[in-house]
Amino acid sequence: MTSPTSPSDHEESAELAERLRAAIQQLLPELRAQGMQSQLTPSRLAALAALAAHGPLRISDLATRMGIALSTVSRMVDLLDGFGWIEREADPKDQRATLIALNDTGQALLHATRRQAATRLAERIDQLTPDQQRSLHDALPALDALTEQRPGEPPRISRR
Repeated sequence: MTSPTSPSDHEESAELAERLRAAIQQLLPELRAQGMQSQLTPSRLAALAALAAHGPLRISDLATRMGIALSTVSRMVDLLDGFGWIEREADPKDQRATLIALNDTGQALLHATRRQAATRLAERIDQLTPDQQRSLHDALPALDALTEQRPGEPPRISRR
């Protein structure tokens, strides 16, 4: 059970949230920068990442996970298939439905793209002072907890 927060605690959390949002917003374009494939847009990259994390999925489930319209995801899946990054197979639970999943090419592309983004970010981290690098390292468990937390749930305790 969480204890009630005072208004000043909430104001500090709100300020921290705004600063974190702004920092992430500034870093995202660099992390999403196109790598080897000019066809790999941020939305296509997000679809590949969702399939890597949660696939195989029905197109409707992918649309729900991405928070975009089914028709948009359906067109995107056709493009991903055309680029040779995914495979389609019949849903064993319902032969009328199709599941989509990353194939080896899509997995390799996603891995290489993530590695390039991590390399670019590591170069930026290398420019920080040792104290700033330690602070960033010390913040990782809290950031991990935020990514695992569902709206309305208390954060999970990280064991990392």
